[in-house]
Amino acid sequence: MEEDKGFDFQQALQEIQAGKPLLGKEGFLTPLIKKLTEAALEAELDSHLGREISANRRNGKGTKTIKSLNGNFDLRTPRDRDGTFSPQLVKKHQTTLNDEIEQKIIALYGLGMSYKDISSHIEEMYGIEVSSGTLSAVTDKIIHTVKEWQARPLEALYPIVWLDAINYKIRENGKVVSKAVYTILGVNLEGRKEVLGLYLSEHEGANFWLQVLTDLTNRGVKDILIACVDGLKGFPEAIETVFPNTEVQLCIVHQIRNSLKYVGSKNQKEFMGDLKRIYKASNKELAAEELNILDGKWSDKYPIVIKSWRNNWERLSQYFKYPEDIRRIIYTTNTIEAVHRQFRKLTKTKGAFPNQDSLLKLLYLGIQNASKKWTMPIQNWSLTLSQLAIFFEGRLDKELKL
Repeated sequence: MEEDKGFDFQQALQEIQAGKPLLGKEGFLTPLIKKLTEAALEAELDSHLGREISANRRNGKGTKTIKSLNGNFDLRTPRDRDGTFSPQLVKKHQTTLNDEIEQKIIALYGLGMSYKDISSHIEEMYGIEVSSGTLSAVTDKIIHTVKEWQARPLEALYPIVWLDAINYKIRENGKVVSKAVYTILGVNLEGRKEVLGLYLSEHEGANFWLQVLTDLTNRGVKDILIACVDGLKGFPEAIETVFPNTEVQLCIVHQIRNSLKYVGSKNQKEFMGDLKRIYKASNKELAAEELNILDGKWSDKYPIVIKSWRNNWERLSQYFKYPEDIRRIIYTTNTIEAVHRQFRKLTKTKGAFPNQDSLLKLLYLGIQNASKKWTMPIQNWSLTLSQLAIFFEGRLDKELKL
């Protein structure tokens, strides 16, 4: 065995004077950190053996490579015969000496960087080579945090909630399958946006949304004033099954997009102008008149489109009863689609995800990054909340202590 010579301070001083770096892979502090760490582990084992009543004693040493901000080194870790020693400074299976490296890896992963790019970045910054397996192990540490976040308690009432889904490819049983990620974004009583949950299913459907909404109640949500959704069939009924007093507003933008799919390109500009007079009307009565005009003008040519507007009119036109500040918030699901755009930025280079957890941990980190910007309440929120208290008489009294 090689003789342990200790740390030579005189040699270290000469190396500094010669221009050798203090930190990094070639830094002269690395052997000192190694010595101090090994000495601390020896002290931990001494303390452990001192507490043991049995004849437990030392049983040689193991070696593992440790990555630190000051470079990689081989750490000799003492062992005991009974295998009851569990060091705290450098725990079993721990391969990094400083949380800063792991935090940096997770932060870079949360920005959508690939493992290859993260590895290059870490090596450039700290002079440490990190394998894809190590990177995966580090980022997997947040999965428990994600599960806790998904099950966390929620507030009893959310004035406004948006619900939407986005699809991803995931490898499952050797095949690539499509999964829907269900996102629920709410505005709390302080007027700040908050993602209430992420859920995965085979595809978007009203039946699974029913399970999602039931989970909200299990986590403490008792009331939602207004729910904003797209035109998925059965979605409003699913909401009203769980929250019977919630008002459902269908997204006007989705309705317009779906309508234009069935309108010939030569008529789209004129048709869009007629639609604009409907959704930009000052009140529901004028909007209904414009809808009648649209019907009379286009029903022979595009009956499916007109029928869709007629069938969905009550839920499309809910927003007309409110002042401009509330209308602006609820007439479209663009607020939650902005969150999904952030998701797409993170995942656009990923292809198919190896499993569900790999997708969820990335989306969770994306939410944490986005929420850092959600520090201010929605514009004119105090006035908006006061108006909602009038429209939904009595339902905000307990929370606002009125």
